[in-house]
Amino acid sequence: MRLFSTAVLACAALLLVGCESGGQSSTGKSGGARYRIAVIPKGTTHEFWRAVHAGAAKAAKELGDTEILWKGPQLESDREGQIAVMQGFITKHVNGICLAPNDSQALLEYVDQAVQEKIPVVVFDSGLKDESKTVTFVATDNYKGGVLAARRMGEVLHGQGNAILLRYFPGSESTERREQGFLETMQKEFPKIVILSSDQYSGTTPEESLTKATQVLSKYKKDVNGLFAVCEPNATGSLRALEQTELDGKVAFIAFDPNDALIRGLAAKKVEGIVLQDPVKMGYEAVMSMHKHLQGEKVPKRIDTGSTVATPENMSEPRIQQLLKPDQYQD
Repeated sequence: MRLFSTAVLACAALLLVGCESGGQSSTGKSGGARYRIAVIPKGTTHEFWRAVHAGAAKAAKELGDTEILWKGPQLESDREGQIAVMQGFITKHVNGICLAPNDSQALLEYVDQAVQEKIPVVVFDSGLKDESKTVTFVATDNYKGGVLAARRMGEVLHGQGNAILLRYFPGSESTERREQGFLETMQKEFPKIVILSSDQYSGTTPEESLTKATQVLSKYKKDVNGLFAVCEPNATGSLRALEQTELDGKVAFIAFDPNDALIRGLAAKKVEGIVLQDPVKMGYEAVMSMHKHLQGEKVPKRIDTGSTVATPENMSEPRIQQLLKPDQYQD
């Protein structure tokens, strides 16, 4: 469902009491919020964003004087929808905006608009082409995430074989960095692993990814030994494709970000690794950084929220379990 400017502006006025397009608010302990901070995810359908929301809400609760206004497009491919949400919050003149841009270039103009209206912007999860006007960037080191995926792939394949990289969506800075980290590390550290395909984009839903991954796997079925899918919807569709082509458990599959299906796949060794972020920490640090800035405190320009790899061997460890199931996160 696409969100257009008129709908967003109408919903903005009703945001505190609910809105058909998904606005939610969380208020701190005092009940009388001094700061209203908008938190705009790339999309609202994936488990990753629900965990980010939990972290943002946790920060608001701890602060006591802050209300978060959570709103984003349904689909991560909906640039126009995210722009409309951004415009709505600028019109509402919130105290600050925490934004996970679904396009590193398209959102620049609207970040500039916010800053001109004296609304500071924290960027999280995925970067912008120009971050000079933002308060800070709170995110996983996504290049490092790609490096971790490549090293796990190299370990499982014992340094030789044929692999496929399935890309996500053009303009998504976070996944582009993962793709770059993976390919450069494979080339430098595992020169005997041949990349059969690295130019195919899966799309932003598991259904689109299932279709594309099936096409690519069918083409290279006789030769492929490994597959890396760079985000949750991409990986979910890819796992289904591996099952439908009867390559599950035969092809070393490395995913990025967990959900129930991928965790089950990890336990069954259909998935050999899942690169894990800390989305709860990401949402928490984005709101906390904005709050510090609004109070005149200095904030670092880059906050790395960390990454690691879950494997069938380490998945029962307590910290790995926390990151595999962030909805149950307890700090």
